[in-house]
Amino acid sequence: MISKRTKEMTSFIVMDVLEKAGEMERNGIHIIHLEVGEPDFDTPECIKRAACKALDDGHTHYTHSLGLIELREAICEHYFNEYNVSIAPDQVLVSSGTSPAMFIMFSVLLEPGDQVIISDPHYACYPNFIRFVQGEPVMIPVYEEDGFQLRPEAIKEKITERTRAIFINSPSNPTGNLLSESRMKDIASLVTPGSSYIISDEIYHGLVYEGKEHSILEFTDNAFVLNGFSKLYAMTGLRLGYLIAPKLFMRPIQKVQQNFFISANSMIQRAGIAALKEAGDDIAHMKQTYNKRRKYIISRLREMGFHITVEPTGAFYVFANAKHISGDSYKLAFDILEKAHVGVTPGIDFGENGEGYLRFSYANSMENIAEGMNRLEKYLSSDLVTYS
Repeated sequence: MISKRTKEMTSFIVMDVLEKAGEMERNGIHIIHLEVGEPDFDTPECIKRAACKALDDGHTHYTHSLGLIELREAICEHYFNEYNVSIAPDQVLVSSGTSPAMFIMFSVLLEPGDQVIISDPHYACYPNFIRFVQGEPVMIPVYEEDGFQLRPEAIKEKITERTRAIFINSPSNPTGNLLSESRMKDIASLVTPGSSYIISDEIYHGLVYEGKEHSILEFTDNAFVLNGFSKLYAMTGLRLGYLIAPKLFMRPIQKVQQNFFISANSMIQRAGIAALKEAGDDIAHMKQTYNKRRKYIISRLREMGFHITVEPTGAFYVFANAKHISGDSYKLAFDILEKAHVGVTPGIDFGENGEGYLRFSYANSMENIAEGMNRLEKYLSSDLVTYS
């Protein structure tokens, strides 16, 4: 008998696209991948060296369940240097990627029926995390003309006695847009200390090309922060993330980690220290390259008739309005894959309010992005399009 919560879990559609693309590639078809949010850059040498040295030095055993104290101290230093906020190492949990940290956080925060307010569109997996621990996601539509920013007044209308958290993500997946400083302040004021909290997914921090991202910790201590090394440091396969939490929650968080995960990978934690302390030049190069790609792909998509009202300035995504082509983003994405051989993510993957949009990732080489845009342009200007 399969459990109800797993039967009801939605698939991660971008992975369905990727897996279909993989089948096509095994049949000799060349696919341009603009669907996956994974850096195409190699992990910086200083990080790889640190991991290899840690392995050679015998760092292959359990660490403290919260993570190496040296890494937790480096994370605290990073947040002070970037945002001028002071956190203590005993407020930090190091995890094997940000997803386990999210699972642990919701496990200690939510009782059955507790509500978490999230934007629509949103990162596809958020609702599944919430529902898996018997919480209830409460969706608030956000709109293209507003840069897909959560509106504090819309949040206020959804707050009930069951509201346990307001979830924000800036820069955002799938939209690439940032929350403004003023809206973050307003949202931070909506929670009740000791009763409700802000959850801030800051995994794309550092990947901002215009303006400045802000940590929620600049505006309130009544918050959980999710972050990690996958995106900024091109360390997706090395699986290293962290959670910053109010001290009240740290012992329960630690117990969940001990029972279900024990500790994060020892040698990769040491690589994380190198990432925070030594990879600055590598990050600057990657950001410069991403920005060139961002400007190019926005320009090409607009030339093809896609609507991008507010230009995304963070992460490595463009969430483009394709409603003039089709109202069924799922069928459209797979049609593009099968006929143009370009992988893109349907907007419906990110919530009902994402329908009619396509997400394009520019975490690929400029040559591949240009080829992908050429193929898409040919597809749109031919009789290949079957969804209107």
